[in-house]
Amino acid sequence: MNVGMLWLDADEKRPFEEKVLRAVEYYSEKYGRFPELCFVNPASLADEQRIGQVVVKPAHMVLRNHFWLGVEPAA
Repeated sequence: MNVGMLWLDADEKRPFEEKVLRAVEYYSEKYGRFPELCFVNPASLADEQRIGQVVVKPAHMVLRNHFWLGVEPAA
């Protein structure tokens, strides 16, 4: 994924899954479609998992409390 939307949620009281779902909701409202991928800092998530319709993956390039959402590039 080369292009996406970067979302910041530094609320320590909000559960991780809720943060992802809020970011997905905003993305879908803004772009008119659901994202397929969400990259997060490995401190937030050690292993890939699915939350709702989105595959969430750890990536060292993403800062803590940030969520990089987008779609798989066309083949």
